[in-house]
Amino acid sequence: MKKNVLILFAILLIIKTMAFAQEENLTEISSGNQEASSAVKTGGNLLALGLAPEMNMNSRENFALGLCLNLDFNLGSVFGLGLTVTVSNNFDNFTVIEPAALFRWYILGNNYSGLFIQTDLGLYLFIDEWETKPLFLGGLRGGFRIPMGNMFYLEPYGRVGYPFLFGYGLTTGLRF
Repeated sequence: MKKNVLILFAILLIIKTMAFAQEENLTEISSGNQEASSAVKTGGNLLALGLAPEMNMNSRENFALGLCLNLDFNLGSVFGLGLTVTVSNNFDNFTVIEPAALFRWYILGNNYSGLFIQTDLGLYLFIDEWETKPLFLGGLRGGFRIPMGNMFYLEPYGRVGYPFLFGYGLTTGLRF
């Protein structure tokens, strides 16, 4: 229980910090910062928050269903950094929690949309019948971000890595 509260607190703290950074960026734009105002003129959104149902191979025998939360901050013109947390369960005897840092590169995209490749590095917490086993997580994700207007997006993706083997899902999100 304490671990869940700490993870939730950390996520909220990161979101709050990113929101203040966004507010500061808007202040720079209104004061005439050329680089920041060009991001707004091109419709660039610096922060994205998404939620995805996912099916993955975290189970020993069958698929597991999960939910993935993504928070990414766009850097430069085609790169992004952020955090992702995936929670999976096979509805039998185990749960997996995957907090990870992400690095994203939009290959054939513009304005942080289009085809991307993403690396995930983090922790893999395997909880089997109340026993927790931490492992290293390393993965590669590929997908396509589809803007739905200026604020919303859809993002089908697939991922491979260790120790989960593979997963796929559809993210729906908000761009700020």
